[in-house]
Amino acid sequence: MGETNSKNNKKPAKYSVIKKHICHKIESGQWPQHYKVPSENELTQQFDVSRMTARRALQELTEQGILVRAQGSGTFVATFKSQSSLLEIRNISDEISERGHKHHAQQLKLEPVAVTKEVTILLNLKNNEQVFFSQVLHFENNQPIQLEQRYVNANLVPEYLLQDFTRTTPHEYLSDVAPLTEATHEVEAILATDDVCQLLDIGNNIPCLQVKRRTWSSKGVVSLAILTTPGNKYRLGSHLKF
Repeated sequence: MGETNSKNNKKPAKYSVIKKHICHKIESGQWPQHYKVPSENELTQQFDVSRMTARRALQELTEQGILVRAQGSGTFVATFKSQSSLLEIRNISDEISERGHKHHAQQLKLEPVAVTKEVTILLNLKNNEQVFFSQVLHFENNQPIQLEQRYVNANLVPEYLLQDFTRTTPHEYLSDVAPLTEATHEVEAILATDDVCQLLDIGNNIPCLQVKRRTWSSKGVVSLAILTTPGNKYRLGSHLKF
């Protein structure tokens, strides 16, 4: 009985406790952006842990874009812009949840469409093949953060139009039914159309980041996604290890 109780009451890992403490300080406003956070040595003493444990907590928060580490200067709270890695394809709701924020989505369109020659080529379609189109607006803490416009190969994902993308994201659904094997990205800075600016709640003079992403499964090109995000709310980044 004693063993069972101890397993059920297992304490969270010490590095996780440190991460939660730091995130609480940031979320509560006690540590604003660019605030210098305690060093590894200070965290080691404060939480009675090894320096390796403190380093892991700081490193993981840095990789998530919550902190920024400057060689010789210390570790600081990052600027308050959402961050996504260009080198990995992740579910936007997971990214937002990892920042301790709330995600929700509005499904604006979900329909079959006639496509342009460019989309036909990018999806590697024949002339008469059907294409589905979805337009989903993603929110972070009730602020619009990304407009997702996605063209989907209907032959590979025949039940796409039956989904509710307020309950799951297109990325999450497609990952389940047509697992990703390959992807390409094109990134550019743009000034969005008036309609897109209105959806994203920004002025038409605010630059946006636009990512065009093609994804493949083992059976062919699955989708072409056009992801538009306000440049003053979002940034792309990556963390590489060699």
